[in-house]
Amino acid sequence: MNKLTAPDGTAKRWDMRIAVVDDNPMNITVVKEILKRAGYSDMLTASSGVELFALLGLRADGSEPEDAKVAGGGDSHGIDLILLDMMMPGVDGITACRHIQQSPRLRNIPIIMVTAIGDSKKLAESLDAGAIDYVTKPINRIELLARIRVALRLKEQKDWHKERDRRMNEELLLAREVQYAALPQPVDDEGIAIDAIYRPSEELSGDLYAWHRIDDNRYGIAVIDAMGHGISSSLASMFIASVLKEAMTKQVEPKRVVKELNRRSQQLQFADQLIQYYFTGLYMVVDLNKGVLEYVNAGHPPGLLIRGDGQVESFALGGAAIGLFSEIATEKHALAIRPGDRILLFTDGMYDLVGSDYEEDREASLTELLRPFDGRTPVKAIEEALFGGELREGAEADDRCIVIVDIK
Repeated sequence: MNKLTAPDGTAKRWDMRIAVVDDNPMNITVVKEILKRAGYSDMLTASSGVELFALLGLRADGSEPEDAKVAGGGDSHGIDLILLDMMMPGVDGITACRHIQQSPRLRNIPIIMVTAIGDSKKLAESLDAGAIDYVTKPINRIELLARIRVALRLKEQKDWHKERDRRMNEELLLAREVQYAALPQPVDDEGIAIDAIYRPSEELSGDLYAWHRIDDNRYGIAVIDAMGHGISSSLASMFIASVLKEAMTKQVEPKRVVKELNRRSQQLQFADQLIQYYFTGLYMVVDLNKGVLEYVNAGHPPGLLIRGDGQVESFALGGAAIGLFSEIATEKHALAIRPGDRILLFTDGMYDLVGSDYEEDREASLTELLRPFDGRTPVKAIEEALFGGELREGAEADDRCIVIVDIK
């Protein structure tokens, strides 16, 4: 921002645009002269609220056009501050201020109300409408310039935060694309099909899933849930995802994979010793030749095996979560599988879809909810059935992930 120093010591801002709104031409002349001598040379004027709306790209009634376009001056049409007369015929200053505050692209423009009355109720109404300050007539030059400087500093701070938020949102969207790109593509092989439904609660997720073809007959499949959700948990999950990919390739056997994940998660050290990330996870190896799946559950919700005849079997409950302790005990379990079976692995965000807060009841409720989705139900139909509506009342949004494995 280019700044020079005016004779009175005021910062001269060539790129600060101030709109002066008053139905009295003499008042506009006086204010413009004060601003000009103080170094503010970029000014717009309006003699009514309707004229101000036109400057701001609003309709005559103060509403936002459907096809509102951002002008070259930015989302506020280049106006950095409005000096607005309170008492004007037609649309008065308070009404104009209220309409401006209702526009998302204009509400950050600071408005200083100019009034000839000392009615405290009117002044309070102006502030309630969105004005940040006021000056009284006859205008005191020193007071006016001081309030303008404060208002413009506030505008600069708001613009800075808005630009920072914009950049952060862009970076979050990019990070989300990277996170999605790291997830595996669906598998549709001769003896098995693997797919997933993935619903982050925010731009980024702490949930992840992975699968890997070990050999002609075996597939390693995992679902992981990092503590919390959002940016921090997504970064932790991306770390564990890289470890998981390597472990699935080199370690293969479920107990060894989970132990390797736990060992590597201990590398997540933080300056704040009170912060410790942990993960729940379920890793299984499906052996199509032997007709068996072997798995280790590390503090994760138990998966479900929906048989071709409609019978449902639950996976065993897990032990300690990954990352909580330097050494964890693991127990391997096995289930027989046959063509027509469907395996469902999911994260605890899926419990938001059922109504009970008690662990035993929610396990049973979720099982009943998922029971109809056997191997004949397409994945898209499952997604629509589970996530087409809203969450139950009072439920907090969480990352949701479900992995669907069909044995052919």
